[in-house]
Amino acid sequence: MTRGIQFESGRISRRTVLRGLGTVVALPTLNAMLPRTSRGEDAATGSAASPRRMAFIYVPNGMHMQAWTPSEEGPDYPITPILAPLCQHRDDLLVLSGLACDKARPNGDGAGDHARASSAFLTGAQARKTAGANFRSGVSADQIAAMRTGESTRLASLEVGIEQFRGTGNCDSGYSCVYEHTLAWRDPTTPLPTEANPQLIFDRLFSDRPNDPDRLKRGRLRASVLDAVLEDADTLQRSLGGSDKQKLDQYLTSVRDLEQRIARAEKLPPIELPEGTKRPGEPAELTEHFRLVCDLLVLAFQTDVTRIATFMFGREGSDRSYPMVGVNEGHHSITHHQRKAELQAKIQKINTYHIEQFAYLLDRLKSVPDGEGTLLDQCMIAYGSAIADGDAHAHEDLPVLLAGRGGGTIDTGRHVRYARNTPLNNLWLSMLERFGCPTPRLGDSTGLLDRLS
Repeated sequence: MTRGIQFESGRISRRTVLRGLGTVVALPTLNAMLPRTSRGEDAATGSAASPRRMAFIYVPNGMHMQAWTPSEEGPDYPITPILAPLCQHRDDLLVLSGLACDKARPNGDGAGDHARASSAFLTGAQARKTAGANFRSGVSADQIAAMRTGESTRLASLEVGIEQFRGTGNCDSGYSCVYEHTLAWRDPTTPLPTEANPQLIFDRLFSDRPNDPDRLKRGRLRASVLDAVLEDADTLQRSLGGSDKQKLDQYLTSVRDLEQRIARAEKLPPIELPEGTKRPGEPAELTEHFRLVCDLLVLAFQTDVTRIATFMFGREGSDRSYPMVGVNEGHHSITHHQRKAELQAKIQKINTYHIEQFAYLLDRLKSVPDGEGTLLDQCMIAYGSAIADGDAHAHEDLPVLLAGRGGGTIDTGRHVRYARNTPLNNLWLSMLERFGCPTPRLGDSTGLLDRLS
């Protein structure tokens, strides 16, 4: 038996990892890990063959709602232009209309809708209006789950993004930058920063010591993460059956491929951007950046390194341009479109580009076998924003999707419309209950959301 391989009751433990040179490579679910007499135990606590996973994806600056919202409810809803890239996944998701984020509204605090939107998205709490260090929001839905079930995995939760975290200064009408850059709040005064650098995310997932100052030196000394764990992998291969050997080989190949893609991305010549907008180690090409982070999130779920994640497709109020889809103006700037058709068309292009990245994530999750279905079947992946129309800074009738079947607890393939101003946090309560973390109240919630199953 090598250092990483553990056995429990005659089978390989789900906690088995491959180790070497300060590196940990967790494993996907193998048949050799499953009890012979029982399947489908408690999904959130870790005894299940196929534990449930939960992710929250945030897109900034709202949506061109006329091209987002289906005109009809039910299973036969027409696919709208923005949702068109999800055609192949319409049976894997719900389109949810009518939800609102009241605490993103001013409620007496004046301007600052962008800061309040991202802060309130998962908390349902009114952000304290301050640009100083005395910021305050509320505990977020993902962290409710992480605090109750996080001990089952190496990482209680994972916080990733595309734009690097900035937590100081005034970013929006007297609100601290921490609000625009943060979805996850461990408690009302402890924001959890997002990591946008794929190499650092990779290290966090697969390093024994993610904060080790010798990490870069160790990275130069080894050709690949997998080179450090081949001895354990070879020993494990000899103890597996044919299908498990194939699954392990495919998985290790995907890890090596991902690491090589990250290394290649770091070597590409950088795009000239204004000073401070790009950090070494981030891919120069935006689509590759999105897909590297998506692949890392899939690996984190596939290997059970974590079951809970947040992913910011951009900080709220982001003024990034999208020249790859013909939009050279800043995103936030054109959302103040004053109903000009040419600007609304450009917003739609950005919205559709983001949905294409979401479709890629769903493709990857659906390609991974898990239990008797796919990894996507075991997931609940929420996608949306706390702003609807960006010009009006509207916080009702939000653009929200819920993908995955939550281990069979969600009836997908429909457009469901709720009564106007139904709290968004009611959706989070319903997801938490299906995750094994029933919660009586979260922020401005009023109860569970019906018609999900």
